[in-house]
Amino acid sequence: MDIRDFSLDLFSLRGKTAIITGGNTGLGQAFSLALAKAGADIFVPSILDDDGTTRTLVENEGVRYEFLEIDITGEGAPREVIDTCIERLGAVDILVNSAGICRIAPVADFGRTEWDPMIGLNLTAPFELGKEAARVMSTQGAGKIINIASLFSFLGGQWSPAYAATKHGIVGFTKAYCDELAADGVQVNAIAPGYFATAITVATRADPVTNQRVLDHIPAGRWGEVADLMGATVFLASRASDYVNGHVLTVDGGYLVR
Repeated sequence: MDIRDFSLDLFSLRGKTAIITGGNTGLGQAFSLALAKAGADIFVPSILDDDGTTRTLVENEGVRYEFLEIDITGEGAPREVIDTCIERLGAVDILVNSAGICRIAPVADFGRTEWDPMIGLNLTAPFELGKEAARVMSTQGAGKIINIASLFSFLGGQWSPAYAATKHGIVGFTKAYCDELAADGVQVNAIAPGYFATAITVATRADPVTNQRVLDHIPAGRWGEVADLMGATVFLASRASDYVNGHVLTVDGGYLVR
């Protein structure tokens, strides 16, 4: 592309269809709304529907919203997600692997009961969904797979070895998928959020000592807001990032540099 051909239209997602796992709660809801605002139709597979808030937010942007109640860790579920999205919305252009859980316990108490569900949802489901999405995207010669990593893709995971293991794994298979799929016109990248002001971090933020300990580690001097992730998501989902491959984009206020 000649530099004179660059346009902000490269960030538009009009006419695209995006799957966001867990896209009706927490950070996933922000990803859904960001892509909707950029023009994409939204397909959300999740084990539970919300109260209609996400549908309203998305449809207010003038795009379509479809929900599929499904356990994405189930046998055959990843293929069902991809096939149902195509059946209802006509295509799969973008996949955001957002769904995840974190269970906490000391090493001595952390067993397979805690480990297995996290491996299944945080790592195996994105791996299989990526494979099924790639089946379609490689054929059409274009597509975007965005995996949600974490600061714990780079750090230890005190009290949650499974979470750290899954997020390290996310980065590993992001790079492996990139190495194979980039030649097919499919970009595979990851976003690693830092510390965000969400329901999960309420207790940490409410404790003056732990809250300050986190803030002291963030050069930006504040907790992230979910809106801080929306621009990064649109960028990696759009044609503006067509030469960004196998990258892990940290959105952390500078946490990792301090």
